[in-house]
Amino acid sequence: MAHSAATAPPGDLEQGCPIRVEHDRRRRQFTVRLNGCHDRAVLLYEYVGKRTVDLQHTEVPDAYRGRGIAKHLAKAALDFVVEEDLKAHLTCWYIQKYVKENPLPQYLERVQP
Repeated sequence: MAHSAATAPPGDLEQGCPIRVEHDRRRRQFTVRLNGCHDRAVLLYEYVGKRTVDLQHTEVPDAYRGRGIAKHLAKAALDFVVEEDLKAHLTCWYIQKYVKENPLPQYLERVQP
C-alpha cells in the first residue's frame, strides 16, 4: 500500500475543511494538501537502518502556520513509527517539541537519542 490517509477533526483549515494527512511510503513523506492542490505541508523521513527512521524535516508554508497542521503531520509520523514497530531518530526540532508536549509511552519507547 503506497498511500494511506488519516483525517483530523474539521476546523483547522478555512471553511471547516478537515486536515487530511497522506503518507507516501515510496517518497518517504507525509503531506497535507492546502488550498486544493497548489500548496502543501510536508514531513520528510528516511530509513537509517532496517527498523529505524529519521524524522528529518517538517515544513508548513508561511500562510498556513499556526493552524495545527505540523501537529497533524507529527502525529501521523509517530503513529506510523508505532504501527510499524520502528525506532525513530528525531532530527526535526518540531517533532522533538511535539514529543515533549505529548509524552505518550508508545512514542517515548521508540525514540532514540
